[in-house]
Amino acid sequence: QVQFVESGGGLVQPGGSLRLSCTTSGFVFGTTALKWYRQVPGKEREFVARIDETGRRKNYADSVKGRFIMSRDTNKKMTFLQMNDLNPEDTAVYYCTADGYPAWGQGTQVTVDS
Repeated sequence: QVQFVESGGGLVQPGGSLRLSCTTSGFVFGTTALKWYRQVPGKEREFVARIDETGRRKNYADSVKGRFIMSRDTNKKMTFLQMNDLNPEDTAVYYCTADGYPAWGQGTQVTVDS
């Protein structure tokens, strides 16, 4: 069973940083690209970042480029999202997922507010 468990969200002031973590299971981690999405109530889920199976190629949404950094740890079967210079528009529930596996975890809430 494919599972994603996100953590690390919270309340942070504008300009602050957070590091999200996602623990995965149920698929071959080392050969699968991973992605982060986010969702605000009433809106569609939005792509944030993707990292390929090697960890060398990364893609980011224009809205987070230069501020967010995605990484992965094959030994731990985890992926991370380092979020810097956060602003209120980054407020959302953040989810991780994997290419080819249409499953979602419970997400982790990120709130950016002064």
